[in-house]
Amino acid sequence: MISGVIPVDKPEGFTSFDVIAKCRGILKERRIGHSGTLDPMATGVLPLFIGKATRAVDILPDTEKSYRAKFRLGLSTDTQDRTGSVTAESKKRADRAEIEEALKAFTGEIRQIPPMYSAVKVNGRRLYDLAREGKTVERAPRPIEVYRLVLTDFDEKNQCGVLEIDCSKGTYIRTLINDIGERLGTLGIMTALCRTRSQGFEISQCVKLSQLESGAEKYIIPVENCFEAYPRLDLDPKRERLYINGVALEASLPDGLARVFGKEFIGIAKVSDGAVRPYKSFREAKNE
Repeated sequence: MISGVIPVDKPEGFTSFDVIAKCRGILKERRIGHSGTLDPMATGVLPLFIGKATRAVDILPDTEKSYRAKFRLGLSTDTQDRTGSVTAESKKRADRAEIEEALKAFTGEIRQIPPMYSAVKVNGRRLYDLAREGKTVERAPRPIEVYRLVLTDFDEKNQCGVLEIDCSKGTYIRTLINDIGERLGTLGIMTALCRTRSQGFEISQCVKLSQLESGAEKYIIPVENCFEAYPRLDLDPKRERLYINGVALEASLPDGLARVFGKEFIGIAKVSDGAVRPYKSFREAKNE
């Protein structure tokens, strides 16, 4: 039974679900999930969690993401990127110094209003479904954090540039560019996006879908590699049997989550006041 993680370099034009559907056919495995949606126009790191590894998605320790985004000032669209319909244009021009000054306001803990073309739900409905019906609804700002925001290139003549961004999960890069444009007194859209890091995986570690078609199993990474930031607890056979049967064990570990190993990786435990209790299992149930 296949289990583990494959960091895929998502091609442009594919939805995240398209990639999952493709990999289900390649791997002959229905249980495949991912840890962060990418828009169809975006490329880059899309970690796929396969088999038992799907249990890891909601407890991953590294949720920081990194992007390389291209943008154009002086234009707005209904999707905040180049795929949408143009809604306004501005003749106001910006120079590099003005942009770098504006970026300071978007670094650190900020609040961001989700775009209408997003999967966020309002009153039980996806915003993109409402947007496609021509509706706009009130959206509450959500807290995000931008750890690093750097202008790496800017063509003043064409008002086009490139940003590198390290940020928390839930950050909409096209909205960030839209808001930067507004702060500059103009408009802005995202013209290209590549996610260069996600869940601890770098773009250099990712594989193309075409590579998977010629033999996917050699690219599977053990799910325990995703939890290396957590402390490790090794159990002897007796304590392993107790643990997998739900018995709390004593251990000198800090409160929080920990990796638990017996003969092999067992799963993730919760630690509280020196007591270790099973939290997420990554092994098949056995009668022991």
